[in-house]
Amino acid sequence: MMNGQNRENVKVGLTVDIVLKQDQRTGKTTRGIVKNLLTKSAFHPHGIKVRLEDGQVGRVQQIIQEN
Repeated sequence: MMNGQNRENVKVGLTVDIVLKQDQRTGKTTRGIVKNLLTKSAFHPHGIKVRLEDGQVGRVQQIIQEN
């Protein structure tokens, strides 16, 4: 498993664990499939921001499965 801080590691279609904005205090993660990448920079210390296929937006904590 890789962390989601480097944009090059996060790809559309990967299964990831993200932290939603409302879950940042607790650190609760939500699993889903990446639909788009919202962070433009190559690196973000809190994780690359993505939109999942179900429409939820959050920062990638873990990359679960490589394609």
